[in-house]
Amino acid sequence: MEENHVKIETPFIRLDALLKFAGAVETGGEAKLIIQNGGVMVNGVPCAMRGKKLYPGDKAEVDGREFVVE
Repeated sequence: MEENHVKIETPFIRLDALLKFAGAVETGGEAKLIIQNGGVMVNGVPCAMRGKKLYPGDKAEVDGREFVVE
């Protein structure tokens, strides 16, 4: 699995914003669809909340790519 580290300057980042910021999706609409259809795992658990707050140390997985928040 490909692991990508995403450094944020804020206390947290929303899941949909993380996917866009990290380049996993092109648009917010695409992020919304992938998340609502159960295509994203957060810390190993399926997540359908696009507004889920991710903090440093959290991991999101989509399409075989893992994004670690730093």
